[in-house]
Amino acid sequence: MARRLGIEWSGWLDEETPIKSLACLLLASLLAACASAPELRPERLFNDQLFRAASARISADDVFAVSDDMKHYLRTEFTGALRTKDRQQGLFEALYGSGQLKLDYDSAMTRNAAEAFAARSGNCLSLVIMTAAFAKELGLYTRYQSVIIEETWSRSGDIYLSVGHVNLTLGRKQVDGGFGHAETDLMTIDFLPPQDIRHQRVRVIGEETLVAMYMNNRAVEALTAGEIDDAYWWAREAVRQDPKFLGAYNTLGVVYQRHRNPEAADGVLRYVLDVEPANIHAMSNLAAVLKDSGRVAEAAALTRKLAEIEPDPPFKFYHLGIAALENGDYRAARDLFAKEVDRAAYYHEFHFWLAIAHLGLGETRQARKHMTLAMENSTTRGDHNLYAAKLDRIKSSHLQ
Repeated sequence: MARRLGIEWSGWLDEETPIKSLACLLLASLLAACASAPELRPERLFNDQLFRAASARISADDVFAVSDDMKHYLRTEFTGALRTKDRQQGLFEALYGSGQLKLDYDSAMTRNAAEAFAARSGNCLSLVIMTAAFAKELGLYTRYQSVIIEETWSRSGDIYLSVGHVNLTLGRKQVDGGFGHAETDLMTIDFLPPQDIRHQRVRVIGEETLVAMYMNNRAVEALTAGEIDDAYWWAREAVRQDPKFLGAYNTLGVVYQRHRNPEAADGVLRYVLDVEPANIHAMSNLAAVLKDSGRVAEAAALTRKLAEIEPDPPFKFYHLGIAALENGDYRAARDLFAKEVDRAAYYHEFHFWLAIAHLGLGETRQARKHMTLAMENSTTRGDHNLYAAKLDRIKSSHLQ
């Protein structure tokens, strides 16, 4: 059974944008608890005594902290942009314009502002955080928005990740401490193509939620790396930063489950379901906890309920496609992987396996097409290089 962390991966850019394919780990379950939600102090869900101390400092103060190098960049590179443009436009062009920072995308790690600037690399959450840090230094107000998009999925091992997106809006600082009233006072910075931005539906989120997203990302990254103790402390801090951010509780529940603390996992995940009874992420994870605890009948009942809500769960056709490949049925595999591509057009792994199925059928042109798409939509340098090598091999072995 898939262990799902309700986590979003953020948006992408068109091919002419220097940062071509932005994606990041963000929590999908952003709904605040309703008025009738059970009252509970988050501290009751923590079990610090079960875990070793974190291997590195975990502090919300570090998220937007501006380094000396960032301040030097503002003094030297940014002053020129201010001569001809307002601060919002000048900041955007100084950071992301052609010939400036030349930021590189890599989803392997979510960085805070200083880390993203030093590495000249990061995922889209890192870039939102870094942009906001510069904006704060310039006296601009920032507003964060969760973009409402259709849910899609990615994975890391047996951890399944939900795909989402955030952006930020910059406003000139007003005497009354608010945003300006005129449209020209606001500028939204997003990492989606402009034609997509115009049709966005968004929900404004507080900075505490964005910080919780960052903490949760780091928890998931630690979890997938097998660093369970660090994952606990990051998830714990995510809950502390925004107690209404239910995705952080879901991650915490999975940390407990992986740490073999089923009672703690059960308590956290049931709290999420008390707040949101149809939360499929918590429901799936709780079913796994019940099954691992030998409570087979309860797990089966919850699984049946989950199937009623979501008859075709994420990666269902992917797993069936892999099984078909193992049985040498390339035609069935092709059709199954195509179904996943139809509902997750930008997920690189689906295109990769669809290319493999096409190769098995001798359909070289389609294999090249989907291997190219896998490479273009890859989210780490390692995946990009792997797909590029596979594509070169297809081209050299099957010239058409």
